[in-house]
Parts: sequence; C-alpha cells; structure tokens
Amino acid sequence: MKLSSTILMADVSAIGSTSAGSELHLNAIDIAVAVLYLAGIVFVGLLAAWTHKKSKGTADEYFLAGKSLSWPSIGLALFATNISTLHLVSFAQNGFDTGLLNGNFEWMAGFTLVLLGLFFAPFYIRSGISTLPDFLERRYNRVCRDVLTAVSILTAVVVHIAFALLTGGIILEELLEVNMMWCILVLCGLTGLYTIVGGLLAVVVTECIQTVVLLAGAALITGIALWNLGGSPGAPGGWDGWQNLISIVESQGESQRMNMLRPHGDADGMPWYAILLGYPVLGIWYWCADQTIVQRVLGAKDEEHARLGPVFAGVLKILPVFLFVLPGLLAWALFQDGRLDLSMITVDGVVQSKGVYASMITELLPLGFRGVLVAALMAALMSTVSGALNSISTLVSYDVVKRILPTTKGRLLVRVGRIAAGIALVIAVALVPLLNRFESVFNGMASIISHIAPPITAVLVVGVFWRGASARAAATTLIGGSLLGIGVFTTNALLPDNPLNQLPGGFMMMAFYLATICVLSQVALSVCLPDPPSDGSQQTDQNQVRGATLAWSSPLEPLRSAGQGGILDARFWSAALVCVMCLLYWFFR
Repeated sequence: MKLSSTILMADVSAIGSTSAGSELHLNAIDIAVAVLYLAGIVFVGLLAAWTHKKSKGTADEYFLAGKSLSWPSIGLALFATNISTLHLVSFAQNGFDTGLLNGNFEWMAGFTLVLLGLFFAPFYIRSGISTLPDFLERRYNRVCRDVLTAVSILTAVVVHIAFALLTGGIILEELLEVNMMWCILVLCGLTGLYTIVGGLLAVVVTECIQTVVLLAGAALITGIALWNLGGSPGAPGGWDGWQNLISIVESQGESQRMNMLRPHGDADGMPWYAILLGYPVLGIWYWCADQTIVQRVLGAKDEEHARLGPVFAGVLKILPVFLFVLPGLLAWALFQDGRLDLSMITVDGVVQSKGVYASMITELLPLGFRGVLVAALMAALMSTVSGALNSISTLVSYDVVKRILPTTKGRLLVRVGRIAAGIALVIAVALVPLLNRFESVFNGMASIISHIAPPITAVLVVGVFWRGASARAAATTLIGGSLLGIGVFTTNALLPDNPLNQLPGGFMMMAFYLATICVLSQVALSVCLPDPPSDGSQQTDQNQVRGATLAWSSPLEPLRSAGQGGILDARFWSAALVCVMCLLYWFFR
C-alpha cells in the first residue's frame, strides 16, 4: 500500500503549533463575522427546538422531524452532514499532495446516491422504519439489527464526530491562535445545545443554512486562488489561472495531477480499477446503510421526496472537486510558481500539507474575508456533528432502549436520546488526540471504513436484490465479516509490511476483496441455510413475507415503478446526473 493510503502511526503534531508566535491572522471584522455566524446558527437551531416543543413533542417529531421533510431540504441536509472540516482540510491536503485524485470520493458518490434514491429509499419509506437496523431486522432477523446498531453508533462517534472535530480543531487553532481543544469544546457545546434540544428538525434547518455558507466560503477561496494564479509572475492576478495551472503541472512533469483516473502502478496508490471496484463498497455503506446519512431520507414526507432528495444531493456532490480538492492543487501550483509562502508550515524543507488550507486562508484572503471562511469551516463542523448526534440518539432510543423496554413512552425515549447524544459527544472529544496520529486524516478515515463497510454492504445489497437471501446467512455474514475486517485492519496496523498491506489498489481494493468474500459467503450460506418453509406459524410466515416485500423481484423493477412523472421525476434526474458524471469523468480522465 502506497504512502498516500497507508496509516502511519508516527506521532504527527497539529499544524497549528507551527504558528506559535506569529501575528494574529484575523482582524476585528473577521472575528465579528465568525461570532455573529455562531450566534445566528445557534439562535436558528434553538428556534427550531422551540417549534418542536410547541408541537406535540412526540418521538417521531424529535428523531424524524415528524416525517415532514421535502426533497430540497433532504438534499441540502445530506450534503451538509457529509461535508465536514475533514473534507475541507483533508481534500485540500490531498489536492496539494496528489492533485484531483481524491475527488473520486465525491464524484463516485453521485452514482451511489442514485442507488439510494431509486433502489433503497422506496423500501425504507414503505416499511415505515425509524432506523436502518430496524430495516435489517424486518428483512432478516434481530441479530442483524443488533450488529448494525453497534457498528452505526461506533462509526457515528469515530468517523462522523471525532474525525470532524480533529480537522476542525487543527485549522481553527491555526487561524484563531487558540488551543485546538478549546475550539473543539466551544463548538461542541454550542452544537450540542440546539441539536440535543431540537432533534432532527433543528439539525435539518441549520444544515440547510450551513450548506449555503459552506459553499459560498469554499467558492470564495477557490476563486481567489485561481485569480492569484493568473497573470505572470511579475504581475500576478488575472482570468487565465486555469491555463496557468495546466502549464505549471506540465512544466513540472506532474500532468497526472489533473487526472481523476490513474493507471495501474500509479505512485499515489489509487488506480482506476480500485476506484470502480472499491468505492461502491464504501459508498453503499456510507450513503445507503449509515444511519447518520439515511436518517434525513427517513424523515421524508413521502416516497417521491425520499427518492428525489438523494438525487439532488448527488448533483451537489459535483461541486466539492472544484471547491475542496482543486484549492489544494492550486496551492501546489502557487507554491511551485513562488506566489504562495508556505514557510510557516514547512519543517526541514518539507511542506506539512495538513496546514495548506489554513495557509491559503491567511495568505490569499484579505482581512475581512477570512471571517467568512471561518464561518464556513464552523458550518461544516457543526452540521456534521449535529447530524451524527441526532442519529446516535435515534439509534440508542429505538434500537437499544425500545427493544429492551418495548413499552417505553415517547417523551422518555427523547430524554434517553438526549443523554446518549451528550455521552457520545464527550467520548468523541476524548478520541481527538488519538486520531491526530494519522498522517492523512481523510485516508485514515477511509481506511477504517474500508474494513467496516464490506459485510454491511454485502448483506444490504444481497438482501434487497435477491429474495432468496436467508436470515441465518445474513447474521453469519455480518458477524464473520466484521471480525474478518477487524482482524485485517489490526494486522495491517501492527505489521505494515505484511503481504495484505502490499496489495495493489490499497484500502480501496481491500474493501472490494472483503466485500467479495462476504457476498460469496452469504450466497453460499443462503443456499445451505435457507429460511424454513412456511408451516403455518407466525415466524415462518414472516420469513416468507420478508423476501417478497423487502426485496426487488429484479433490478429493473424500481425503474418501472410509478413515479411522480414530469420534470420532478427522480428517474429523469437520476439519468441526467449519471450522464453528467460520465462526461465529467471523460474530461478529467
């Protein structure tokens, strides 16, 4: 596995420490913009919480926004929950190190969101579930529900919250010259305030606002970086920044930086086949089976909104390559051309690329505009944390408490969910120093997911597209596949030179190999351990119903199902999105 996709456990200190003793990066206007944004978003969140309190205050209203969400709010919320400071910081780092390559995580998401909208969301809405583990129990059995509940809570704490806090803390420490942990504690306190009180409605309302702020701030720094790259070295600034970028990468012999699909043996360790085979394993788990993400779809007012919302999010996912990854590549070109000073994050002649995004903000943006970027960074962090906290509270309430104590009333469920969210937030903050040991934060997170996702993806896909998938086979695959993934991850971390860690394609292909093993195992076990035939009992009748009602008879069935029709038909926009993505890949191949 190449350096870009290997977890190096060497202790890497936060980049913010390199700025010790430097002058203040933000002026009074910048700080005022950031503070006003914080106050405004907390006010909006608490207002939504007050709205919830004035209504019936039921558990469904708290956890699923009363199933009232329309497709625009679902799409914006999906995008905002997904995009965190992890993306802003790490994609800029990856853009500086490898070019546009890691943009594949964003563009491939468009295809996966089409799967969510057309193939998975209809089942989720029709079955009336509140959580994804609930769906697995209805399709298979309770063991599957318990396993997915445990994995979902763990990944929400580690992947969605702790990693987001780490990257947000690194860049805010650099910009504000305040200790990283203090920044994290303040933002966690404010985010937890409106999220724990207001539930999913407060989360979605604030996420819609934060998406706009996030995109505006990212577009600002991308535009200014392109402008700075334009003109000539003696007279920087102009509209020919894109042409200059291409000239610089060619003159440096780095033309592959502009390519999204790389050949076998590429030095950055992510060839085209790893993306096409490995990403779907990660993407289907993340977008179609992760409670933190799918909860927005579960809150849809009807099936059509649940189908169209993910497709709209897929359209938005086109933007991050240009707004999050491209700035890192532009920083590399500006640095090569002598137009960007990165001495503050250079150690022993080597640029510590974790700090590239913060350096771009301080070096390229004029005073007064930096506060907008700080607001965008806080928006990214708060939206991700709030979404994960809401999913954790839902999982604990419905899949733990409600299962053990089925008669638990709605108000008590809400109270338990709030307590669970608060505990999860404390645990995530405690994990931040440990996670700071990853060299590339995004690749570290992706590597963890690549070992967790395969059994869940396998069980979900096989169960939805094959009515013969049995409950015992699914439970065995989930447990065995999870143990296999943990074992491989532990082996690779402790023995980085072992043969498994040297396979071409890195963690992406590892995900594909593990998923292939899980799919083959589940199919074989389903044949050997089929669900018992109906004998008139309630249990066996349920086994027969599961496959018939919670699995498609053929992959084409959802495409033939009646849709809204007209310009807002999810099938039309799905086809349009797929065509646009194929054209983009052709251009940046």
